[in-house]
Amino acid sequence: MIFSAIPIWVVDSVGSFLMIIFSFLCIRLVRQLRSRDANNVIWTYLLWVCYGLALFAISRSFGHILKRALLIFGQQAAWEIIQPYSGAVNTLMFVLVASITLFFERIWIVYQQILKDKKALQTAHRNLVYLNQNLEHMVDERTRALTQSEHKYRRIFEVSKDMILVCRKDGQIVDLNPAGHKMLGLQQQQAVGNGMRLQEYLADGDHWNAIIKAIETQGFISSFEVDLKTAENRQIKALISGSLDEGTEEIADTIHFLVKDIEQRRLMERQMAQAEKLASIGQLSAGVAHEINNPLGIILGYTQLLIKDKGSEQERHEDLKTIEKHARNCKTIVEDLLNFARESEPETDVVQIHDVIDDVLNFMQHHANLGDIQVETEYDPQVPLLQLDEKKIKQVFINLIMNAKHAVENGGMIKITTCFDSQHNLLSIMVADTGQGIDKKNLSRIFDPFFTTKPTGEGTGLGLSVSYGIIKNHGGDIAVDSEVGKGSTFTITLPVGDNNNGNNSTR
Repeated sequence: MIFSAIPIWVVDSVGSFLMIIFSFLCIRLVRQLRSRDANNVIWTYLLWVCYGLALFAISRSFGHILKRALLIFGQQAAWEIIQPYSGAVNTLMFVLVASITLFFERIWIVYQQILKDKKALQTAHRNLVYLNQNLEHMVDERTRALTQSEHKYRRIFEVSKDMILVCRKDGQIVDLNPAGHKMLGLQQQQAVGNGMRLQEYLADGDHWNAIIKAIETQGFISSFEVDLKTAENRQIKALISGSLDEGTEEIADTIHFLVKDIEQRRLMERQMAQAEKLASIGQLSAGVAHEINNPLGIILGYTQLLIKDKGSEQERHEDLKTIEKHARNCKTIVEDLLNFARESEPETDVVQIHDVIDDVLNFMQHHANLGDIQVETEYDPQVPLLQLDEKKIKQVFINLIMNAKHAVENGGMIKITTCFDSQHNLLSIMVADTGQGIDKKNLSRIFDPFFTTKPTGEGTGLGLSVSYGIIKNHGGDIAVDSEVGKGSTFTITLPVGDNNNGNNSTR
């Protein structure tokens, strides 16, 4: 029996020794792998497992060798005493290996989270390094972009020809561009920081209520027509648009307005309407004048025949002379009406406008009794020769100077000024007086036929109408600027042909 069990004992003993040897070889191999990657928790786990298995191999091998030795020497009773302890040690070794495995399962989860956090930290680190290296450049770029944006806004604000105004909800002006100061007649920055309010410059107080109501309900207002009061106590028509800018907690809400001056547009519209009206009146006048002119000629002819036939009867002769006088007056009025309505080409000749004005002034001095009225002239020496109908242009100057004479009465001044704009080839002639001026309500009617402010019998109301027609037939324009109590200025604008540019006068 003993000899038949020898192979089993040899295999058991050799197997036990091999288990110990292999376990230590595994420990050696894992230690080498761990030394290459010390931060890898897997190698740590395997190393601890190998330690546990080595202890198990030693415990089991020692138990088997001890068992075989005791059985060989007949100490089976002793082995039966030791056997439970040997099994308990083996079990503890297995428990140790299992504990290491469970412990490292939790360690693995933590390790994976650590790796994830490490990767995130590395990414954050790279970003921080990049930001640290490029922060100054990025700040410079953002600053440059902000500066460019501010410059563009400020340039639009500064160079805009329309008023740009920023105010609070109560109307207090926060910012106003140069065009706004100019439009309101204010000094630079006069309206900003002095508590001035937009409603102070609105002629109608109800307009501000309407603007605020629209902005509060809609958030904006568009192209609302208002009358603005300027610092010079003038009123101008304007279109106002605005929107609400809701600020942050630190900055109060503000309203941004864009105000467009439409006074010149309104004036142009009135002038166009006036021109259309005068054209219509001209057509009507032409028809009326032709219808009246023929019977007036017949009346005048027969009156002259009667005067010749009844020359001895003194009383009848005087009556006929009176008829003839008034018939001639009517004929003159009709001819003026025809001149106003007629669009025939003027009979032009090359003239020096300053000579024409001087001839008219000499005539007026001898025949119009200018009295104590002071007459001044200021001629532009660069004015060239012009192609004009001299007789009709003289008629225009006579009408204007006579009107100025009636306006200034005695002790006033009449000034005639010429100015040549070589860039646009335009000649301007201003006839100004220091008279009583023209009421604003009459300014739009002064060129209407038969409109006059003179007492009955002192004017037909055709002088300015005829002058208007003459200037229009010359391709020019005539306008008036007047203020009650300060006088009037009539401005004639005439085109200068290219063939006249070189013929300058040095008068």
